[in-house]
Amino acid sequence: MKFDINLLLTGEYHEWLMSGLVVSLELTFLSFLFALPLAILIAVMRLSPFKALRALGFIYVESIRNVPLMAHLLFWYFAAPNLLSESIREKLYSENFEFLSATVALTLYIAAYMAEDVRSGIRTIPQVQFEAAQALGLNFMQTLRKVIIPQALQNTISPLVSQTLNLWKGSSIATVVGVGELMYQAARVESASFRSAEAFVFATLAYLTVSLLITAVGMYFEPRQKAQTL
Repeated sequence: MKFDINLLLTGEYHEWLMSGLVVSLELTFLSFLFALPLAILIAVMRLSPFKALRALGFIYVESIRNVPLMAHLLFWYFAAPNLLSESIREKLYSENFEFLSATVALTLYIAAYMAEDVRSGIRTIPQVQFEAAQALGLNFMQTLRKVIIPQALQNTISPLVSQTLNLWKGSSIATVVGVGELMYQAARVESASFRSAEAFVFATLAYLTVSLLITAVGMYFEPRQKAQTL
């Protein structure tokens, strides 16, 4: 069977694949948007002077990172709603809960990895900067928010780019709960047309292109970060 490039460029199947790409991008963007602030919070908890907060941060990171992403996704889609009343559960499943559950799972999962990167970035900041900020009258949280965290994020651009790439590629697992993302639509096109080569070439090129764009953004900001730290 000859490879039909037109299937990727026009027609109904093209629209399916493009809609899947858009959903994958939305899923990645929203998960990143929620994961980064959560990661910063967890990183601060792990460095807190309070033992209870450090313990909570440790438990979160270790419990999340030692469970496969698919298990997280299946938990939030199948198990978590069963903890709610039947009326709420029915409402969730009637309102695109697949996308929401995937966003929650990806957010919590990638935040655990980002938190460790941010924590490492915070620990690279010289102790003298903490002391200088406190000498100026800033408390612990003000010191973190105004002095330490901005520098820590600059120092962790490369690891955060890597985690963003993992998030983008990990979004494909949302297909197991029926989210209409890129892999779901590629499989749908393959089932409807039996044109597996075209469908999965499109998906492969889409993942590769977006991954390269994310990498390029990271490379653009990294020299600026190095220049600021010299």
